[in-house]
Amino acid sequence: MMLDSDLQRFSNEIAALDMKPLWERVMRLAPGTAARAAIWRWQDTRPLLMRACELITAKQAERRVLMLENPMLPGTTFITPTLYAGLQAILPGENAPTHRHTPNALRFIMEGEGAYTAVDGERIAMRPGDFVVTPGWTWHDHGNLGTKPVVWLDGLDTAFANLFGAHFREDHPEDSRPVPRPAGVSAVLSYPYERTLEALERSATGGEPDPSHGWKLRYRDPATGRDPFPTVAAFMQRLPKGFAGRNCRSTDGAVYCVVDGKGSVHIGATHLEFAPRDVFVVPPWEPYRFSAAADCVIFSYSDRAAQEALGFWREES
Repeated sequence: MMLDSDLQRFSNEIAALDMKPLWERVMRLAPGTAARAAIWRWQDTRPLLMRACELITAKQAERRVLMLENPMLPGTTFITPTLYAGLQAILPGENAPTHRHTPNALRFIMEGEGAYTAVDGERIAMRPGDFVVTPGWTWHDHGNLGTKPVVWLDGLDTAFANLFGAHFREDHPEDSRPVPRPAGVSAVLSYPYERTLEALERSATGGEPDPSHGWKLRYRDPATGRDPFPTVAAFMQRLPKGFAGRNCRSTDGAVYCVVDGKGSVHIGATHLEFAPRDVFVVPPWEPYRFSAAADCVIFSYSDRAAQEALGFWREES
């Protein structure tokens, strides 16, 4: 049997060949993550977005976005180990130039009307509560034809593209953009809020709320029955006034945006009070439970689609 000193010399020897002994690793019995629960309150973020609008134009910034970076993942630009989130603002009369990139992108509209996003030349109206998708490697730009600022939550699966070494980005030629196409000619790119609310109401009249999630619906492409992206699943849930949720946890880290109502969420040892347009994150495998002081509607997205495809996803409640 080798002595500890012999093992250490052996480890040092193989390190020169870029090798490491597996037995020196601490084997976890359950997943761990460097991310932690965090919240970005609208009362703080909106004034900062408006200041950014004063300091830099949409043309200068290309995309005027304040990224929401998990406090335990500094320098990564990620809100969970696999997901990106940012708040984007566009002023009346502004245009964000056309570009495309490998990561898929979602937009959840938080404030304002009159803006649009164009995907391969097809314009999609953006209204509060709408969920808009931009598939990877499609040309897209944004504009505001209204009279007030428009703000939305951006969500991207950037970490997946980075992981596979497949993150590409391209700007469209300055004087040439995709030829505009009539709305509604391509796959589903927008899920209007009014239809989502109708579906939630039908769900609420059909039975009791789930003890952990209330009434929760998953966005699906009606043509395929699949998630909007192969990597990302998106949801809308309703918590009735007085709801006191049961503890649950799952392996997908999730980003939440409050649409309506006030309440709180307990994430591990962290207690967060939330209000409309607040954004918060629940890290993977961290226990959490909701409480609703009023009827609440909450949008969320996570990497559940990728985890299910790989056979990794797990939930406890």
